[in-house]
Amino acid sequence: MQSHALLDELQWRGLLYQHTDETAAALAGGPIGGYVGFDPTAPSLHIGSLLPIMDLVHLQRHGHRPVALVGGGTGLIGDPSGRATERALATPEVVSANAAAIRKQLERFLDFGGANAARMIDNAEWLVELRAVEFMRDVGKHFTVNYMLQKDSVNARMEAGISYTEFSYMLLQAYDFLELRRRHDVRLQMGGSDQWGNITAGIELIRRTLGADAHAITSPLVTNSAGTKFGKTEAGAVWLDASMTSPYKFYQFWINVDDRDVGRYLRFFTLLDRTTIESLDTATAERPDAREAQHTLAGEVTRMVHGEPAFAAAREVSTLLFGGADPRSLSRDALLALQMEIPVFRLEPDPDRGPLTSQHVLEAVCSGPDALFKSKGDLRRMLQQGGVYLNGRRLGSEPEPLRDDDLLGGEFVLVRKGARNYALVKVAGG
Repeated sequence: MQSHALLDELQWRGLLYQHTDETAAALAGGPIGGYVGFDPTAPSLHIGSLLPIMDLVHLQRHGHRPVALVGGGTGLIGDPSGRATERALATPEVVSANAAAIRKQLERFLDFGGANAARMIDNAEWLVELRAVEFMRDVGKHFTVNYMLQKDSVNARMEAGISYTEFSYMLLQAYDFLELRRRHDVRLQMGGSDQWGNITAGIELIRRTLGADAHAITSPLVTNSAGTKFGKTEAGAVWLDASMTSPYKFYQFWINVDDRDVGRYLRFFTLLDRTTIESLDTATAERPDAREAQHTLAGEVTRMVHGEPAFAAAREVSTLLFGGADPRSLSRDALLALQMEIPVFRLEPDPDRGPLTSQHVLEAVCSGPDALFKSKGDLRRMLQQGGVYLNGRRLGSEPEPLRDDDLLGGEFVLVRKGARNYALVKVAGG
């Protein structure tokens, strides 16, 4: 094993912000355990969590043992790092449910078999049963208040105020590192640069109580060129859970990455090699309109998070809505995904009005809060202007019989108004 292989990998990818002095020597000495903590304050991780996840992925790929620590205990407190106000406390039941959901998400990224198998550990295992007097005697005595006030996560909150609950978070995280070192021989903690103070507190606690070594690696905090927080959109956070952010919307987030950011994000969030990424950098510079790097980034990350079938469906939907693909080519998975992204209307056949026609389909999308046409007059005007399409086929003013092969997947008809406004009509009994 090369002594600097992992650090070199993180360095060229821009994932290395700082590390303790003896980290390289520890990595060179053979496989070691390294961990990242994940905060279960929501039922899903978001894309801001992808950077520490990738740290663990690279750690494992270089022969070391990754540990994902789910904060079932610390989640009851909340990390003050990067926050201007006090976090609302979650109930134990909510934290426990969130921790279970996050464990399932982490299994997509790490290999839990083999010689350097990943492990998932919940710090509730030792924190929930920890007694206050025992904690203050065995942990608190090793830290002065002055030492804690010097840490950025605490110091940044002094003017606005910080509760004793959040003030103590640093000691709980330090205790996590101590317990992982003691129970599982975990010698390395990884995290964002804003966690440096908490991590080094853990190293100090391990040194004082066990007389043992421990190490730290941090990554830079991710920003984008527009100056807005990475992972935030007008609709809110971009989640890894498909029920909270659909695979299509997830895919679109990466497709829409700015040219100035796409090279960094390819290094951060994919496992593509250096030659491939540098080739995509060149493509962005020479052929920016083709957006080759963005398409590659979106494909790589969506596959990793949601799997190949969800990626394929998201790409089909994207190609339809923005690339003018033939709706009749949509797979069943893509049709199911499309229902989550555009309004869906229901059409009930009525024997009294005869066989279904294009007019019946269009009337179905003229009512309700998501109506594609504001009124029947609006529909007539759009038909006269040639701006109405059924499954990609431009309609005229006269109704056309609805054929069996007009039913996508045997039950849907896609209506388009103008260039970008879509609706699906589900034909009952289709």
